[in-house]
Amino acid sequence: MNIVVLVKQVPDTWAERKLNADDKRLDRASVDVVMNEIDEYAVEEALKIKEAGGGEVTILTMGPERAVETIRKALSMGADKAVHLVDDALAGSDAVQTSYALAKVLETLEYDLLISGSEATDSRMAIMGALLAERTGKPQLTGARKVTVDGGSVRIERQTDNGYDVVEAPTPAIVSVVEKINEPRYPSFKGIMAAKSKPLTTLTVADAGIEAAQVGLAAAPSQVVEFANKPPRQAGQVVKDEGDGGMKVAEFLASQKIV
Repeated sequence: MNIVVLVKQVPDTWAERKLNADDKRLDRASVDVVMNEIDEYAVEEALKIKEAGGGEVTILTMGPERAVETIRKALSMGADKAVHLVDDALAGSDAVQTSYALAKVLETLEYDLLISGSEATDSRMAIMGALLAERTGKPQLTGARKVTVDGGSVRIERQTDNGYDVVEAPTPAIVSVVEKINEPRYPSFKGIMAAKSKPLTTLTVADAGIEAAQVGLAAAPSQVVEFANKPPRQAGQVVKDEGDGGMKVAEFLASQKIV
């Protein structure tokens, strides 16, 4: 079974993040970057499926040149090869444009499953699986806490507030996983060394047949129009309870439009 895993390089969630004043985009250059945490679970699940039934795992990343660090980590975990879509023309692309670009790359790959994390920690939109399913015409199985592959079909347990739903579809299919699905492995020293020699294909916009006019910040369907930095923390208000403390708290909450 051939499996493609989408991974994304994102700012470390513990880092102080901010927007650039000039283009209102997230300032990624000034913070440490890591593999999107939930994508590690996607890589692990792909490796488990491969180990159980054979096949090949391909990592697919769209991002700047430094995203190769994230690709190498996925390869060191055990993935077989990777494709890196990198081009300055892609900078500032939103989710809709990203799905278009990734779908164009997927046209060049043969796969039975496309696995991704349920969301990225830098955007928290959780829509890439649905967008790619729409563009590729393949069924999507989202929120998987368990994945079972049986011949030409894939079955998942979809995490819900009250338990789980069982969802099944024929392959090729698109699956997004949640963090409850497994425990990602740590790359071994042997894996880290082996990753350096594994195939890594680099594609530009032109290589993938992507129309440059449809990607990038200038053409993005969604853009940040205005933003303001969080104001500095101020001293709190002390309320002395003289039998009417509850009323004073309620009045304060109402004045802040919290209740």
